[in-house]
Amino acid sequence: MSADHILVLDEGTTSTRAIVYTPDGRAMHVAQQELTQYYPQPGRVEHDAAEIWTRTLACVREAVAAAGGADRIAALGITNQRETVVAWDRGTGEPITRAIVWQDRRTAPFCTRLREEGHEERVQARTGLILDPYFSASKMRWILDHVPQARELGDRLAFGTVESWLVWKLTGGLHISDASNASRTQLLALDGADWDEDLLDLFGVTRRALPQVVDNYGHFGTCNPAILGAPIPICGLAGDQQAASIGQNCLTPGDTKATFGTGAFILTNMGESLPASAHRLLGTVLYQASGKRIYALEGSIFVAGSLIKWLRDELGIIQYAGESEALAASVPDSAGVQFLPALAGLGAPHWRPDAKGAITGLTLGTKRAHIVRAAMESLTHQAHDLQAAFAADGADWSKLRIDGGMSVNNWMAQDLADILAIPVERPADTETTALGAAMLASVGAGLHRSLAEAASMGSAAARFDPAMAEETRAARIAFWRQGLGHQLDGPAPR
Repeated sequence: MSADHILVLDEGTTSTRAIVYTPDGRAMHVAQQELTQYYPQPGRVEHDAAEIWTRTLACVREAVAAAGGADRIAALGITNQRETVVAWDRGTGEPITRAIVWQDRRTAPFCTRLREEGHEERVQARTGLILDPYFSASKMRWILDHVPQARELGDRLAFGTVESWLVWKLTGGLHISDASNASRTQLLALDGADWDEDLLDLFGVTRRALPQVVDNYGHFGTCNPAILGAPIPICGLAGDQQAASIGQNCLTPGDTKATFGTGAFILTNMGESLPASAHRLLGTVLYQASGKRIYALEGSIFVAGSLIKWLRDELGIIQYAGESEALAASVPDSAGVQFLPALAGLGAPHWRPDAKGAITGLTLGTKRAHIVRAAMESLTHQAHDLQAAFAADGADWSKLRIDGGMSVNNWMAQDLADILAIPVERPADTETTALGAAMLASVGAGLHRSLAEAASMGSAAARFDPAMAEETRAARIAFWRQGLGHQLDGPAPR
């Protein structure tokens, strides 16, 4: 039997998965395990990096067995939750503290101090990112300041995002990070080939603790055969949102996708032009090949699927996530209920880590369906806020391609089309993050000659066209802006 299958590790915020793809892009087996979420204090979100590794390894072994053995696997691709920081001891290969997750807000005071000292304009100009606890550099600084072992280790200290951690464990010591993940640390200039000395000094992070920055596809190393039974080559690496863009075939400037997972993330391909935003959007590396970079403009919504999970697990308003679609559709509107979903602060274009969630407009006539609908509407209205910011930065959307677990909700897909007033497309297989990693690994292994050729691994799309009356749409938008402005004690976004 020939080695023509692709193995993908999809390292999310709430679960880890291993997926085996056939050469034509069909997912033949999915192994998945949940990851434990730790919330030790308000605003803090952590993972156990050792658990990430052991549960990932269990998924990998299950997937490889389902494929008929490691000899069937031509290449491995990895896609991961970005910005999350793992710190480990190079000598033992073990983490020295829990991983600090991208949603964690503990470094807000540090970021505020840097902003007040006048550093944000310089940081944004170099990295495309604003000063916010979301990104990795301030998390690394916190570990150096609060975990004694981090300072004591000296040259043995290693930092990395999750793909870097997994590559280290799979290979037995290869310390690399792809350009898309490295661009989210706030330590890499958008046009810099390596870590930026001025940024390292600003955040107090030592270069020797960081991985080597590499392309997004190529032959980076091989898995230890003692782990999987064969030296499977690692050929594709990408942050989850960049991988989803590739999986959605957003390979031409102007192509735009939105992934609705734990959070929601919208990226527009900007080609080879360095992205610069005057409206609080982010510039990021979409992918790098042979040292050449393609860039994207990005808007981040911190709470999406996690909002529905919160309604289910903490409030008990719904019994399962899929119930939200039927409830939202069961009422003609939210009956005056408004939901500000700032359960982890607000992301772009507001960037308010101090914002708190709120449900307003409740009466004795409010039903759970109204609250669920208001929560769902808050997601589409945040997408509209981002649409306006993208357009103001010269990246108007002609259509939106959606994916991720929440995108299967037909009510939400239609509401997006209605509020954005553009067509919304959804592929038959909404797991485009993993597919993008498979495409990268396929090109890196030489199974496809280019990403454009690898796009044949994708699936046909369903389309949702705008159907809402303009006066209804305008009233919805005005209601959202009024409520948002009131909750944030400032002017509503234009």
